[in-house]
Amino acid sequence: MEQQLGGNALVRQLGEFADGSMGYAALAGRIRTLLGDGRLAVGTRVPSERELALALGIGRGTVAAAYEQLRESGHLLRRRGSGTWTALPSGTPTTSPAPFAPSGAFAVSPDLPQGVIDLAHAAPAAPIEAMTAAGAEALAALPTHLVGPGYDLLGTRLLRTAIAERLTAQGLPTAPDEVMVTAGAQHAHALAVRALVRPGDRVLIEQPTYPGAVDLVRHTSARPVPMALDRDHHGRTRWDVAAFAAGLRESSPALAYLVPDHHNPTGAVMDADTRGAVVAAARRHGVPLVVDDCLREMWLDEPVPPPLGAWATTAGEAPVLTIGSMSKTVWGGLRMGWMRGPRAVLRRIATSRASDDIASPVLEQLVAAALLARLDDLLPERRAAAAAQRDHLVAALRRAVPEWTVPSPTGGLSTWIDLGAPRSSALVDAAARQGLHLAAGPRFGIGGAFEGFLRVPYTHRVDVLDDAVERLAAAWASLGSTSAATLTTVV
Repeated sequence: MEQQLGGNALVRQLGEFADGSMGYAALAGRIRTLLGDGRLAVGTRVPSERELALALGIGRGTVAAAYEQLRESGHLLRRRGSGTWTALPSGTPTTSPAPFAPSGAFAVSPDLPQGVIDLAHAAPAAPIEAMTAAGAEALAALPTHLVGPGYDLLGTRLLRTAIAERLTAQGLPTAPDEVMVTAGAQHAHALAVRALVRPGDRVLIEQPTYPGAVDLVRHTSARPVPMALDRDHHGRTRWDVAAFAAGLRESSPALAYLVPDHHNPTGAVMDADTRGAVVAAARRHGVPLVVDDCLREMWLDEPVPPPLGAWATTAGEAPVLTIGSMSKTVWGGLRMGWMRGPRAVLRRIATSRASDDIASPVLEQLVAAALLARLDDLLPERRAAAAAQRDHLVAALRRAVPEWTVPSPTGGLSTWIDLGAPRSSALVDAAARQGLHLAAGPRFGIGGAFEGFLRVPYTHRVDVLDDAVERLAAAWASLGSTSAATLTTVV
């Protein structure tokens, strides 16, 4: 369905830039940023020049000049008889697609003297030796799997058994037939939403949260209902059980999506008592939970509590679906994930899946099984590297921009920075001119929230992180400080 954006709606998206005094270059830059981090979808009809000028309280000529600049850069297209529509330049890298990627796509000058650094995606480098060995082992094992048709909606028994054993060892007793293999965690989440959510339903999500979760809810014509995360007196993020229960009671959602371990983007970990209370609340209100556990094994300081699903022990209660993948522990290009849940629910999801996705590829499943067998040997090295990169990045940012609050998370792959001023989108735009890709804080929320925050991954080598910090500090300095006190956050 084609989308249309009115003048007032675009003004709300523009946020603090919509102050009636912006020039055409600033307006064009802001629209590019909105397209870059996915808040303004590609293929959206934008308001006419006259309508936007009236909504902003500026001259029509300013809007016309901004639109013309965006058309020249490939960010707007004029369709005869149907208005002007958002687009992406033809040279946009295909490795950062919109709108489901956390970063969307970015317009960066191709003649930059240095290479572009991607801090929009939090993804580890591939362990080349382990991947190569697992691939060779998978190829050697493939002939024994060629006797059948290769179609299994749940996945090969070999991989499901390996996943079940790993979940059981983590404290979530699991049988192989309680596991479905998927093409990554986002695929698992999409399958659950497709089977359990209908257009117009509400889905409760954390605020902030993983951007792909918000995009998925909207893509299915459901309504995301944000549940704000709380902070304790030390400033640490936590889940407010009372607020969660109230959200379940008042919105009657069809589903709730949670990231309890090294929460994306805050890095928070839900404590054991809260896990039990959350599951109890979902049980009382009959709301299924989708639990994103992709980052749980990337603890850096101490192990996390058992999976949230371990507290769901009563038969017949609202299901807890635990989803995971190997994208954060091994490599993002290994599109192997899973969903763990009650057998009856998995059968329902499998029935829905069968219409367009017959089975996961067998060879890739064999690679995943071989990697799972090596994971306990691989993880200590990857955790040590991530911890060193985290410590290096946090220290460098605190030195370079002392006015920011840069936490040191206990795990995960990124830190959630408090900028001290609602300038995240402006910073992302300025950083793009420095050859640095970032995802603005509002990309992780609903309604323009989190303009005062920025997620920065520590998944690069320390020399690359040093370069990135230098560029990020330069971008921040380029914004100046004279207007920071007058800016307001859009919520």
